[in-house]
Amino acid sequence: MTRLTHFRLCPLSRSIRLALGELDIAFEMVEERAWEWPASFLTLNPAGELPVLEIQGEALLCGVYSIVEYLAENELGEAGQERRRIRMFPGTRDERAEVRRLVDWFHRKLDREVSRELMAQKVHPQVSRLASLGTTAGPAPDPSVLRAVRANMRQHLAYIDFLSEQRRWLAGEAPSFADLAAASHLSCADYLGEVPWQNHPAAKAWYSRLKSRPSFRPLLADRIPGMAPPPHYADLDF
Repeated sequence: MTRLTHFRLCPLSRSIRLALGELDIAFEMVEERAWEWPASFLTLNPAGELPVLEIQGEALLCGVYSIVEYLAENELGEAGQERRRIRMFPGTRDERAEVRRLVDWFHRKLDREVSRELMAQKVHPQVSRLASLGTTAGPAPDPSVLRAVRANMRQHLAYIDFLSEQRRWLAGEAPSFADLAAASHLSCADYLGEVPWQNHPAAKAWYSRLKSRPSFRPLLADRIPGMAPPPHYADLDF
């Protein structure tokens, strides 16, 4: 049994869900509100961070980097046959280094400048309040924080535009975990209506290709009670 501890709008968790889907690895999911620092979760991962992947009889992996590197060591389906749809780190040594550079860009820089603040402002208070009080009304987001986040989002989308115009995929000619990492962050922001796609056609075209993959379907089915995504969120022809 393979079990992923995650939160449905955690972009780091989503990137691992996409990786597991691309590698045809069956898994079950357990959801945690890690930002509340639950004692049971801290026992599992003292760092208090998502995601965590448990592979029965094999490994307990904490954090997106250790998980994806572990998975990339053996990119085979469960049946033992090679069924690679997206390799995590394809290409030469230099090409793999570029994949890792971009993974770090999206999972550190984009996360710090956009995703983490969006989740803290718009999602975590809502989910915590719903769980504790049974209501869906959370505190209003801070407008100054959202203005900064939206400005940062435009800069990151411009960078994705640039990469998409220069290359077939973000890190090169082959899709990689860099694409999954970037798409996981944009999918969370898109759920919240925070991606100005109309101003970034190259990024939109790249994201549309990823969004149409079978591994993406479970993400598009995610819902947060009391927070409906915009109509285009699950539309493959958005």
